[in-house]
Formats: sequence, C-alpha cells, structure tokens
Amino acid sequence: MADNLKRINKFLSEVGYCSRREADKLIDAGRVTINGVVPEMGTKIAPSDEVHVDGKLIENTKQKFVYLAFNKPVGIVCTTDTRVEKDNIIDFINYPKRIFPIGRLDKPSEGLILLTDDGDIVNKILRASNNHEKEYIVTVDKPISQTFIKHMSSGIYLEELEKTTKKCDVKRLDSQTFSIILTQGLNRQIRRMCDYLNYEVSSLKRVRIMNIPLDMPVGEYRELTKGEFAKLNNLLAASTKTYLEKNN
Repeated sequence: MADNLKRINKFLSEVGYCSRREADKLIDAGRVTINGVVPEMGTKIAPSDEVHVDGKLIENTKQKFVYLAFNKPVGIVCTTDTRVEKDNIIDFINYPKRIFPIGRLDKPSEGLILLTDDGDIVNKILRASNNHEKEYIVTVDKPISQTFIKHMSSGIYLEELEKTTKKCDVKRLDSQTFSIILTQGLNRQIRRMCDYLNYEVSSLKRVRIMNIPLDMPVGEYRELTKGEFAKLNNLLAASTKTYLEKNN
C-alpha cells in the first residue's frame, strides 16, 4: 500500500492542477481537503482518497499536457491568482485549459515565459541547481562602460538578498543596451545588479529560455514544437543527472 502513496503536492502537480510550489501555498492556505479534512503539509494520499481544492474535486485522469511559449507584454503580472490581480497572465491569455507560468517575469518586464499544465516539468525547470540558461536584452539610462560589463559579468553581491550573483555572459550591443545570459533566478536580479552599479533599467526583455527562442509578437503565444520539447527534455535530463552526481 505504501508504494501507492504520494504527497498531496506531487498529486496536484502530476494531474496538472498546479506546480508543487503552488500546491504547497494552497495547502498552507487551507484551500485543499483530503476526504473532507484539511491536511498538513507533506500529507500523503492513496488512490482512493478524494482531493478537493476550493471545494472542487480534483480527478486523477491522464491527459495530454500543454506547453506554451508566450511573449508577455509590459504590465502583465505572472500570477495564477486571478482574484487579486486583474492584469494577470491567465486572464490575458484566456487559454481553454487551466495552465500556469513556469517562473515569472516582473510586471515592468516583457518577453518569453513558458506556461503549462505539467507540474513535474515546472519543478525541473525551476530547480536553480540545474543552471538553465535565460537570455535577456536590457536597455539602461546612460552609456555602458567597460567597468559596468566587467562587474556584471564577474558577479555582484546583492546585500538585500545576501547572495552574490553567479558569473555570466554579458555583451554590449550599443551605447545603452546589453545582452546577459543568467543561470540563476534571483528576484529582480538584473534590475538589482544594475542598481548596484548606479544604472537604471529602462527596458528588459527575455529573449530565450534554454533552447526556446522568443519568436512571436508581443501578447501572442504558440505551442512548443516536438523538436523543441524533445531538446528541452534532453537538457533537463542532463542537468538533473549532473545535479545528482554532485550530490551523491
């Protein structure tokens, strides 16, 4: 019987309701019940158990998952909480199935973000130790110096986060625009890095996540191609293997 048990957050992820991280938030808020009882974090369920979220039964049915690439406009918020934020990504896209964003782009930023109903792939992509590349084009408020490029590339200590940014690839594109490839996802990382060097970000656009490029107009989305998805899975498998080798 024990082999059939799984944590409630994993169950909600596997059936495509939300990511494990979002599931933990729902559980903590008391919005999830198992057989009519509000569970503790980490509670395991059996196949016969009934799980409800906000009173709605969540059924464990096999489905074909959706994987979307979306060009987020400035002003749209990457949240699934449509009750609180009117300019949310879910209402903007208005997709016929329940989907959720993988990671986030802050409200003043634009560009590529992935959305899905596959909770497991969300966890793999968000795992910071996997060092997945994300590329951005950034414009700042004054001319870029060579010192700026050097400091951005070599790492900056962000006191408010108590973390030093990882070394990254930074290239000057014109007098006030640069590209940067990150392999970590600290909150408002690029804006904080620029602010440390007394630069203010005028515009920030994400143009690539791993092997997925930004190639659709602002405000539009497309499904990942079979080739893109296959390569994405290969990259995820390789990075997960490297992580396990380092930690065992």
